[in-house]
Amino acid sequence: MHATPLDTAAEEPGRRVTTLELFFDLVFVFTLTQLTVLLAHDLTFATAGRVALILVVLFWMYGAYAYLTNQVPPDRPSRRLLLMLGMGAFLVCALAVPRVFVDTGVVFGLGFLGVVIVHTALYTRGHGRDSIWYGVPNALAALSVTAAGTVDGLSADGFWLLAIALQFVTPLVAEHGPGRGWRLPRASAAEQGGGRGAEALRVQLGALDPAHFVERHGLLLIIAFGESVISIGVGIGDLPLTPGLFGGAFLALALSVALWWTYFVRDEEAAEAAFRATPPAARWRLAMNAYYYAFLPMLLGIAYLAAGLKTTLGHLAGHPRPGPALALAGGVALFLAGDAAFRAALRLRPVRFRAAAAPLALATAAAGVRMPVYGELLLLVAVLVGMLAVEARSCAAARPVEEPV
Repeated sequence: MHATPLDTAAEEPGRRVTTLELFFDLVFVFTLTQLTVLLAHDLTFATAGRVALILVVLFWMYGAYAYLTNQVPPDRPSRRLLLMLGMGAFLVCALAVPRVFVDTGVVFGLGFLGVVIVHTALYTRGHGRDSIWYGVPNALAALSVTAAGTVDGLSADGFWLLAIALQFVTPLVAEHGPGRGWRLPRASAAEQGGGRGAEALRVQLGALDPAHFVERHGLLLIIAFGESVISIGVGIGDLPLTPGLFGGAFLALALSVALWWTYFVRDEEAAEAAFRATPPAARWRLAMNAYYYAFLPMLLGIAYLAAGLKTTLGHLAGHPRPGPALALAGGVALFLAGDAAFRAALRLRPVRFRAAAAPLALATAAAGVRMPVYGELLLLVAVLVGMLAVEARSCAAARPVEEPV
């Protein structure tokens, strides 16, 4: 069975993430920083829910840009300038985040509309007139977010939910919209029976460069971890540097390092291999499941954890209030749940240890309110280290059976 052009492309090393894309990601992560500011100011379930709404909306368009630059690399001045405009629009959104439900909602919405317009303009470079099937639903979502800025309370929340619903139906609209005129290679068109229908479109959407796509999201995650490290400094502030304070800071750092280990030691390389082994027609859906739906709770977990660190590290000897205690535990639990979903989507094994560790991490909040802050941090580190140790031992025991000699 001979390899097709798409199969051959899948075996190529792939290109690296450019410094401009990394710069773009730094600006996007500023929105995550602002979300932690919003949450740390008011650690309640209502604010936590609204932070989740904002991140879902923002991360949709980040994912759209990550896919875009995978297909349309910023390798010429016109593309670079457009991508910089997109960065500026994301910066407007970030600056408006802390008061988005007070008096900057319209500013946020207009900035988000700018994000969508720039994305659609760039998308036409690779997908021509069919970009409308992405651009219109995304623009309607941006207008819904803008409308949310003109109302208060549940009405505003309703407009945010409408925006999310519009975003979630965008892939269906794009896959089944009329007038699909993809310029597929001849061999690919022949493989699809000469068709230019939904199957051909899925091949085009799935023509991702696995190395670039996986690396791009990994770099985003490592920048997001930087937010948890910054939160250590923000939480400590101007307090005297005592041995106890250093101990709390090292525990917080150990927590971030353990989360880093959870994803980067095994998941990233295995994810790239899973993408390469997936046919292009199925790769688009795999990217959505692994790098959008599963990545969302991972990023949200980092934001919650950072907010918890900001509000607790200055009071290590005191008992945290329920909000900060739950932010710490819930942040770790959300990250683990997202990572378990990520592994399940890519069929990476094992999953059960991470899935089991998520409720254990969440349960530390109940103990956390009854002990000093460093006690909860120590419990969370113990849960993560224990999970990683048991998982490593299980994998080592199974390896002789799974790998031929």
